Amino acid sequence: MKKGTPISAIMTKNVITLNTSDNLEKAESLFKKYHIRHIPVVSGNKIIGMLSYTDLLRISFADAVYEDEETVDTMVYNMFSIEQVMAKNLISVSTNTIVKDVAEILSKKEFHAIPVVDDGKLKGIVTTTDLINFLIQQYDD
Repeated sequence: MKKGTPISAIMTKNVITLNTSDNLEKAESLFKKYHIRHIPVVSGNKIIGMLSYTDLLRISFADAVYEDEETVDTMVYNMFSIEQVMAKNLISVSTNTIVKDVAEILSKKEFHAIPVVDDGKLKGIVTTTDLINFLIQQYDD
């Protein structure tokens, strides 16, 4: 096991982001298009929140009741802004934080992604999936 590996070695660097001016329909289309479950919300280079696919599912509970899902999603999504739905109290790590420390944070918290930030600027995102893939690689080496 590579004990001192920095998170920058396993994080996603080309991060899909949203702005607060974007709407939840755009968010849903990004989740589906890129097969991702977390999108940082930024203002310029500064991260101000994190939107998860689970957050969207939570507000579109009506899907299970009505048949015309697309219409219901649009109605529900228009009732909320990204700022209302996103997580705001984020924990972030820097690019030189070691993998073990990030794994400890994720194992104790109820979220599955952490933004990687240096000098206030978003550099990447690390997810539980990134950690699992890193662990699998250790067995292949």
